[in-house]
Amino acid sequence: MLKKTAFLIALAIFAQAKEKIFVVERENSSLAVIEQHKLTDRIKNVHNMNHGVVKFSGSDGYLISRDGYVVKFDPKSDKVLTEYKTSKSAIGFVIGKNYVAVANYDDKSVDILDRDLKPLQKIKTGSKNVGIKIYNDKLIFAQMDSDKVSVYKDINYGKAKPKFVLEKEFEVGKMPFDAMIQGKTYIVGFFLTKGFGVVNLKDMSYKLIKVTAAGNKPVLKVPHFGFWSLSRDKTFIPAVGDNKVMVYDKKFNFIKNIEVQGLPVFTSLSPKQKYIAVTFSGKDFPYVQIIDTNSLKIIKTYKFDGKVLHVRWSKEEPLLYVSVNGANKIALIDTKTWKQTGEIKDILKPSGIFIWHY
Repeated sequence: MLKKTAFLIALAIFAQAKEKIFVVERENSSLAVIEQHKLTDRIKNVHNMNHGVVKFSGSDGYLISRDGYVVKFDPKSDKVLTEYKTSKSAIGFVIGKNYVAVANYDDKSVDILDRDLKPLQKIKTGSKNVGIKIYNDKLIFAQMDSDKVSVYKDINYGKAKPKFVLEKEFEVGKMPFDAMIQGKTYIVGFFLTKGFGVVNLKDMSYKLIKVTAAGNKPVLKVPHFGFWSLSRDKTFIPAVGDNKVMVYDKKFNFIKNIEVQGLPVFTSLSPKQKYIAVTFSGKDFPYVQIIDTNSLKIIKTYKFDGKVLHVRWSKEEPLLYVSVNGANKIALIDTKTWKQTGEIKDILKPSGIFIWHY
């Protein structure tokens, strides 16, 4: 009787879940659509999705393709609404209240589009542009070729159409390549400088932070910030070229190295910040490990039947979605029992998992 009651409660929770999942099909120019743990649709012909990224703003869905297309789609009907090609190679984008801003590689510019993807402004930088973020009325991005961080201000902030003008530029470390933002703090990483830069967007100041591990040993390369996990009191960084997840406090004082299965690629923090899921590269591609963020110990190790490219925690259900690229499926892990409870098949070479909450 107790098992039946628990099953009914689980069904009720699932029925109330307001999540719709869109999975990049890396080699198929498409997005797979998953509802109630089933493949229900496929959004086709959305260009080169080798590094496709999807974002949502209210009832609008947007994706960016590796070959420079921005596509707006309706996440409710799964229909493409419009598209615009900004360049031959686009690397990132952000969504403002009344604009979409795209950082381009090949034509060395940043495009400002309205929310229906009509062009409004092109900011020519003479550099490949990365790490694009928004802070209030400001648009921030890094220039890879010229070692700068640029801050542009919307002088029409709050009005119908934005207009960005340069407010300030910072000379930073060598070859910036990625960034993240937390509150007023813009953090930029470098390929060739041992550390990372911090821009305070409130007082417009900049400083370089040199991160060290045990024994005051410098971290030689900071990975993409999309792979970091920031909890309330800790920062988790996958080591580059070592089988460790490095743990720091919020002031970047070293706490511990956690020995893991192999070379970590991606760390993903659970919604309540109790756990970190870690994925790997090379011979350990098929593995996922779960770390307890309090004890800093590994509590579970999984090996799948193909390489794993991405994971995503549900906010509505006790589930971790695992993108098993090599087996054309999404695996489901129950985060209460830590057992694999199912899989969604016929997802074609899946990579990024993106969840629309409605």
